[in-house]
Amino acid sequence: MRLVHIADTHLGLATFNKIDSDGMNLREKLLYDNFLAGIDTIIQLKPDAIVHAGDLFDHVKPKTKSYTTVLEALERLHASGIPLIVITGNHSMVKTRYTISPFSVLEYHASELYVAYQYRYKRIELGETVFHLIPNMLRAEDYRKAFDELEFSPQHYNVMVTHGLTTSLRDKRLKTVAEHEIDSTMLSDQFDYIALGHYHGQKQVGERAWYSGSLEYLSYGEIDDRKGGLIVDLARGEVDPLSLPCTPMLHGGTIDCSNKTPHEISDEISGLLSLTTLPDNSMVQLTLEFLTRPKRKEIDYNSLHGTFERFLDVKIRMKVLEENTPIIEQRELHEVDYLQEFSSYVKKKGYSPEEEVFVSETGKVIFENILHEHREQKYDP
Repeated sequence: MRLVHIADTHLGLATFNKIDSDGMNLREKLLYDNFLAGIDTIIQLKPDAIVHAGDLFDHVKPKTKSYTTVLEALERLHASGIPLIVITGNHSMVKTRYTISPFSVLEYHASELYVAYQYRYKRIELGETVFHLIPNMLRAEDYRKAFDELEFSPQHYNVMVTHGLTTSLRDKRLKTVAEHEIDSTMLSDQFDYIALGHYHGQKQVGERAWYSGSLEYLSYGEIDDRKGGLIVDLARGEVDPLSLPCTPMLHGGTIDCSNKTPHEISDEISGLLSLTTLPDNSMVQLTLEFLTRPKRKEIDYNSLHGTFERFLDVKIRMKVLEENTPIIEQRELHEVDYLQEFSSYVKKKGYSPEEEVFVSETGKVIFENILHEHREQKYDP
């Protein structure tokens, strides 16, 4: 069997402030367009199946356009006779057993669609292959319980599909709700292939275990990652990268600001962004090094607005240098571990031990509830 492994499409993600001619967030629209173009690319390869290892949607309550995009993809796959196997990831998994999953709607489609979304192991037999599906779980320990349920079939190829972060990539945590670690002992070489989702870079983490990575660049922390999918030939034991349509994310260059005036820095930013090698509607990151705080405040970004206009987004990554102060890099808000930040803040307040325990525990509960509600809220306009 030959299959295509993809994951983390995050349909519905809307970032930056640019809109298209119809008033839709441009980043969101590009994700939809590239996803469907990617499906067309995969169809041309005529695989025996497509495996999606979680986070098809960015939200647990998908937008209408997210649904219609997936339904369009299912129509194209149905016409081509290609089955789609999907598990839920932490972004699109309901957080209680009493909430209806968005994937229950897709099961009404006539296409050959197999979905695991009910907090339990699911076994799918498809031709000469058995797929062992372990969706995102409520608790980290539930992965091992589900894993212990599966039975290898000696007459078939055995493929496991799951979503989470392996212990070997613990330092790559995305700090998102319901992000669970997968015990690396589950990555058994008894499987003919293990299709993983959640980590957005394309990476091999076991003899036959791979993250396909996300189809798109979803944060600037991924700027050096390989994007796309993987072509897996179970009979030959071969895994090859598959290039798929993607909005470019590029390094625009680094500017040494130590001997430059704010005006010269602005001119150099404009010069770097005027390069024709940077395509329109791409995401570009520029780095300003050895920048003092006074100089940082004097840079006229308003004069650069016209230069920024042709890009989907431009991120100015500043390394601010002060006397007796280490270089500080900007972080994107969704990369912040809010619970850890709150804990550090409490420790600096000088509370008594009893007060510190009370404030820490109370604050943790409040933050967890807020983060949970944020993932559950309805995003459909």
